[in-house]
Amino acid sequence: MTEYLIMFNDEWVREHTAEEIREKGAASRAVIEEMRAADVLIFSNGALDRSTAVCSVELVDGKPVFTDGPYVETKEHLGGFAVVDVPDDATARYWAGRLATVLDWPQEVHRFRGPGEARRNGSGEK
Repeated sequence: MTEYLIMFNDEWVREHTAEEIREKGAASRAVIEEMRAADVLIFSNGALDRSTAVCSVELVDGKPVFTDGPYVETKEHLGGFAVVDVPDDATARYWAGRLATVLDWPQEVHRFRGPGEARRNGSGEK
């Protein structure tokens, strides 16, 4: 199996009413539940934008320097994502297509080069 990141940038999404966001949230949660049932979901989260950035950090003279908020040069912001563990590109595309369909905004698929590190196993235990 291979891990994939399915994601969208906040800038790719037009402004929505609160009702539209509720409807799309419910629709996307249904797809996430399908991913769980298929045992491919590793992790998912969303509702990220410029306002959710806590800080940025960069190395200056060998030491980390923290600045409140997003990095000044950032033009785009991650809006939401799902990480899935599936057998191939076609299956990753399937799940990205499901999300793009229910949300009606673009998704991008990235294949990780190898397995990642996790704080917890799939049962939620450390």
